[in-house]
Amino acid sequence: MRALEVRELAPDHGGCALVERPVPEPGPGEVRVRVRAAAVNFPDLLMTNGGYQLKPDLPFTPGLEFAGEVEALGAGAEGWAIGDAVVGGNRFGAMAEAITVPARALRRKPERLSWEEAAAYGVAYLTAWVSLVRCGRVAEDEWVLVHGAAGGVGLATVDLAKALGARVIAAASSAAKREAVAGLYAPEAVIAAEPGFRDTVKALTGGRGADVIFDPVGGDVFDESTRCIAFDGRLLVVGFASGRIPEVSANIPLIKGFAVVGVRAGEYGRRFPERGVENLAAIDALAAEGRIRPHVHAVLDLADWREGFALLERREAVGKVVLRP
Repeated sequence: MRALEVRELAPDHGGCALVERPVPEPGPGEVRVRVRAAAVNFPDLLMTNGGYQLKPDLPFTPGLEFAGEVEALGAGAEGWAIGDAVVGGNRFGAMAEAITVPARALRRKPERLSWEEAAAYGVAYLTAWVSLVRCGRVAEDEWVLVHGAAGGVGLATVDLAKALGARVIAAASSAAKREAVAGLYAPEAVIAAEPGFRDTVKALTGGRGADVIFDPVGGDVFDESTRCIAFDGRLLVVGFASGRIPEVSANIPLIKGFAVVGVRAGEYGRRFPERGVENLAAIDALAAEGRIRPHVHAVLDLADWREGFALLERREAVGKVVLRP
């Protein structure tokens, strides 16, 4: 089978190569899935140069999430049959024609979703759900400001916030991205992600400010967000794409009456397993009902993995990039 293999940790993915490998046999309690689509996520890119906290033994195949069909069952693997359409997540291994995972790591693919959409929604919408529902406690008609709104997770957050009945302000860095976000999900407002956005947010919310702010950017964006958040607001710290980890003096959230909340969707599920199961069930149900609509920016053959990685690195993708093994 074809697989993308990381042979050594190197800059510019120099240690990666497309190789032929034996098809893996599932062990006890495992299932082998014929991968129909695998999404590209930033952790996949970081793992190729050792820049991510998880560092698998070399060689390894990157790929966090996938969709495909069950094609073999290990001893004692329960709940699945050959040919079942599934979605799944694994910390690595999805960028290959086949992957073996524990049976419990799989979920049924929502029928409404294509292979590509099914591969692309798990990580993004799980992060959005934990952010908005578990950490942000978003309520209907509250104002939600989403930074990085054109990225895979940001775009999912815009979609989910709309599905939950919130009023959404989407911030994106370019006119083309803002136009794309507006066309896909019609948030209440789409604004430029540039200094001075606090005045725009205040004006849109009648001077109140945003009740929930989703921030995967950090740096100056975080600093200015503290100046346009509503009293009793929740400022969600999701990441630091800007490269600068910001700091806030404790008197600012005290005086302005808001909370700064860290979001780690995967860790949340590991710390609270029952809630983790509920989170996945919730996004699966929304997908099955057609209430969320994952957007795939590009679908590429596995052989074109470098182009897919570059789309993320250049921040050109609106939504997710998917590889087809």
